[in-house]
Amino acid sequence: MFPGVGTVINLVAIIGGATIGVILGNRLGGKLRSLITDVLGLVTILGAVSALIPLWSQSFISALPTGWPLLVVLFSLLLGGLLGSVLRLEDRLDLLGERLRRRFRASSDSGFAEGFVSASLLFAIGPLAILGSISDGMSTGIDQLLLKSTLDFFAAMAFAASLGWGVALSIIPVGIYQGFWTVIGLILGQVLQPYQIDAMTIVGGVMLIGIGLRLLHVKTIAVGNLLPALALAPIIADIVNAFS
Repeated sequence: MFPGVGTVINLVAIIGGATIGVILGNRLGGKLRSLITDVLGLVTILGAVSALIPLWSQSFISALPTGWPLLVVLFSLLLGGLLGSVLRLEDRLDLLGERLRRRFRASSDSGFAEGFVSASLLFAIGPLAILGSISDGMSTGIDQLLLKSTLDFFAAMAFAASLGWGVALSIIPVGIYQGFWTVIGLILGQVLQPYQIDAMTIVGGVMLIGIGLRLLHVKTIAVGNLLPALALAPIIADIVNAFS
């Protein structure tokens, strides 16, 4: 096998799940598809709760000075949100989704852009995307990405049943993101300490809550603008760790 095969399998799983979802979704009524979207919002929040668990883990707490675990998350989100707002990442993601919608001639009320943005963030956020890709690059196994591929297959199926083909095209940012971490693993090996990955996972969990609230139409949060927080979290955690 070659470095990156895990990500290739992951992307194929997303496409396969989305294709089945679209086929099934076309047979469903509007109310049922709306119900599916609500369920996805609730399950996304449930996944966010799981991602937040490291915030209370002893390994993460002991790696940082007293009182700093939550502050690391806060500063990561604030600085990341500021940087993302300056770069207008949310608008750029929406614009890319809209361009893809027009390119594939999807109707404006199909949920194409929403599916693209929500699925892209959901599939890219989480420790499996990072750890699995690094392990793939280091040629130490693709078990984590195989697990992620299975989860993403069913998630893509459910999302696409309600939001359409935009879910399938989430493979573009997901492929770039996981490809980056695969290259990191290939060149540098294991570059992140466990507490740094915990910081990224927790920040990602907060972002997943934002996605869930969007799917439930409770609050439209510009989650795309928070993306830089994922990169800042391990850096801030490392700086704070130096003073512990």
